[in-house]
Amino acid sequence: MNVTLESPAPKTVQMNSTHRTADSEVGFRIVAALLLALGIFMRIYPSAGFTGVGFDEALYRDYLLKVDKVGLFNYPEICQLYITDQRKPEAMTKLPPTRFLYVACGWMWKRAQFGDAPAVATRDRDFGQRDPALISLHRVSCLFSILFLGLTAIWGTRMFGRNSSSLGLIALMSFAPLQIHMGQHALIDGFFAFWAMLSLWTFWECLRQPNHRGWLTAHGVSIALMILAKENAFFVYVALGGLLVANRWLRIGVVTPKLLAAMVAGPAVGVAILVTLAGGPGQAVEIYRLLVQKAQNLTYAIKTGDGPWHRYLIDMLIVSPIVLCLALSALPAVLKERRVCAFLAIFTGISYAVMCNVKYGMNLRYATIWDIPLRALAMFQITQISRLFGARQILALVVLVAIVCAYELRQYVVLFKDFGLYELVTEGLLNAVNILKTSR
Repeated sequence: MNVTLESPAPKTVQMNSTHRTADSEVGFRIVAALLLALGIFMRIYPSAGFTGVGFDEALYRDYLLKVDKVGLFNYPEICQLYITDQRKPEAMTKLPPTRFLYVACGWMWKRAQFGDAPAVATRDRDFGQRDPALISLHRVSCLFSILFLGLTAIWGTRMFGRNSSSLGLIALMSFAPLQIHMGQHALIDGFFAFWAMLSLWTFWECLRQPNHRGWLTAHGVSIALMILAKENAFFVYVALGGLLVANRWLRIGVVTPKLLAAMVAGPAVGVAILVTLAGGPGQAVEIYRLLVQKAQNLTYAIKTGDGPWHRYLIDMLIVSPIVLCLALSALPAVLKERRVCAFLAIFTGISYAVMCNVKYGMNLRYATIWDIPLRALAMFQITQISRLFGARQILALVVLVAIVCAYELRQYVVLFKDFGLYELVTEGLLNAVNILKTSR
């Protein structure tokens, strides 16, 4: 009788491979957790040089207090007050009350009495118990800056896998100067960026899993909430439409009637809710008409919100020069080789093309929606450079990412801690880095 004995070698190899995979998984989770903890700490720790109350912060605070007074279900009254006030020729230009979601989140935080908790940060001690409304808005902004970082970690892992590329993206986002700045103030831009990137992520998932009801629903809901957050949702929606067309070339996934239905139903629901909150179609249109009209004549907007099409590039070059240079240098390769990065690059390009043509409406705060795409492109280029080091590629990758993160943190300290910037206009940025020597 012939007996065939199985060699133990394959089992040993298989077991070793399993152990290596398990060790790699554990190592990935530990490093990711440490990077996320660092990013969260920098958003929570009070490091802003400007500790007063900014113009935008004061207006959002006023809206929250109005909701406190009249109630959430009487929001159309607040919108009517805005219209009555803005129709006066001498009235100061104000942010529209249609940025409902941010105000509502701040109001709910305050109602839950989180805003009355003991002061835990420098900014809290400045206006502390005297102004729980402003503290509530600040903490909402900080929370969504942290959620934005968490979204980066989850989406980055799904895009690139559990590897050095996704860890590098988490690291670069943890130290992103604009993201830390958004967590330090009661500003809406980081809050809006979260909903914008959630809409982009769910769109990407819907392309890859065209019949998944969960992702389709999440995409429609995220667009609706993005519309309730800020009127800049229009730019993001246009870019999503451009990606629908670009998918014929990118082949990220399949565009189905269900996806198109979600992309129509989500905005329809968002606009319907917004119109209802405004008090009807007439009041909603009037709010945006007055916003555009006033902005065109606002002295500050004319002085600081204008410029050539490359204005955003100039401002980003001041704040994050290494990241921007790496991202731009990666474009030729990713458009040919890496579909996921090309997807992000096309989104950025389309939204940029629309946003840079808004008259008197350019501000680097609006560029927070490009933080993930730019850092994903930068990480791609860092990976390409590290390959030049052969067997020492991993070491080179770690060193390069650490250098970029250290420089990003240095930029935050220079711009926002030492110089104390609040508004992100070109003149202030140039002063902060000593290109201009004018007084503050």
